[in-house]
Amino acid sequence: MIKDVEEHLLKVSTFSAESPEQLEQFRLDYLGKKGVMNQLFASFKAVPNDQKKEFGQILNQLKQSVQEKLDSSKSDFKESVSSSTGADLSKPIALDNIGSRHPLSLVRNEIADIFKRIGFNISEGPEIEDDWHNFTALNLPQEHPARDMQDTFFIQTDPDILLRTHTSSVQVRYMESNQPPIRTISPGRVYRNEAISARAHCIFHQVEGLYIDKNVSFADLKQALLYFAKEMFGEKTEIRLRPSYFPFTEPSAEVDVSCNICSGKGCNVCKYTGYLEILGCGMVDPNVLKNCGIDPDVYSGYAFGMGVERIAMLKYQVKDLRMFFENDVRFLKQFGSAI
Repeated sequence: MIKDVEEHLLKVSTFSAESPEQLEQFRLDYLGKKGVMNQLFASFKAVPNDQKKEFGQILNQLKQSVQEKLDSSKSDFKESVSSSTGADLSKPIALDNIGSRHPLSLVRNEIADIFKRIGFNISEGPEIEDDWHNFTALNLPQEHPARDMQDTFFIQTDPDILLRTHTSSVQVRYMESNQPPIRTISPGRVYRNEAISARAHCIFHQVEGLYIDKNVSFADLKQALLYFAKEMFGEKTEIRLRPSYFPFTEPSAEVDVSCNICSGKGCNVCKYTGYLEILGCGMVDPNVLKNCGIDPDVYSGYAFGMGVERIAMLKYQVKDLRMFFENDVRFLKQFGSAI
């Protein structure tokens, strides 16, 4: 048996790996679970007592030779790779170039923090929705023309299942499972079949808010939105409300903020109006409350919804919405200090 070990010692000393794969096979042949070393150690009990000491010494010598051969060969391969690439692959990774939160995440979190300060909680729901929660419960029956305002992605196998077009569906689910008073915001990703351009995308993010209680008025809505605008864009920010139409609110309005680029004086960004549109809002339609199991004769409420990309474009003065989705490191690095 000692002679067998001596033969292996000779093989190891003359072995030369030509590739990392060949070196790995050498390691498995000798140090693997079914390798030579385990087999030789298992046969130790069959060695005569007067030869055990000599056998053990030469066996340890073989194991040490195998390990030295592995270490030296690995070092040779590292040096050859480094010289071919011109880089030291064994050099520790630099930790001074860490990433940052995405600008959309920064803005979404800031919006959530602002409304948390005035008592709103956060509610979430599924991105794959059914027709009832996305449309019908929100006062949009099957033939309602307002459905054409949202070009929807439907699931082919089931026309009742779709990718949600707004996070209002989360508000419906929240009203179904909670009784007033309700004060919640619903941030999330939504989908609409739109052409991708500098001002539109088929995927975008919304934050929608809902407040339902007794004696809630439009004045409460206006005050909450004015507070939000000042917290988000600065104390000097002003808002204006323009009459609009949404099937799930009545009355409804579009909300503009004074342009933070020209300070309301007029520029090409705000089309020289001094204002920029940021969100839609209104008083919750009584039919929506009824559909969700809330008595409209007792309770009233307001709702609002804004696009996170729209707010981010205004806050960071980004002129092309597509930049938020391209993951260009040069663009994202600008927000590293805003973690």
